[in-house]
Amino acid sequence: MRIQVTRTGGFAGHAKHAELDTAARPDAPHVHALAREAMAGGLRAPSYGVPDGFHYEITVDGRTVYCADPKLTDSQRELVGLVMREGA
Repeated sequence: MRIQVTRTGGFAGHAKHAELDTAARPDAPHVHALAREAMAGGLRAPSYGVPDGFHYEITVDGRTVYCADPKLTDSQRELVGLVMREGA
């Protein structure tokens, strides 16, 4: 599974992009479950949360959803953190 996250917004407005491939990960089943839950809770169009908050575009195997702080689900928050921390 290929997971891509783009984060925009914040005070500086800089975009950050990270990508994670789960093919060789020992925790792949957990990451796949997170991705399914995160996608189910996402919106089909960009959403805007609070001023200067972060906005996220999550793409899993070619399908994209959108979410924004502070309205991330637990799964979205965990998935975004994982991909941003460990993705390339």
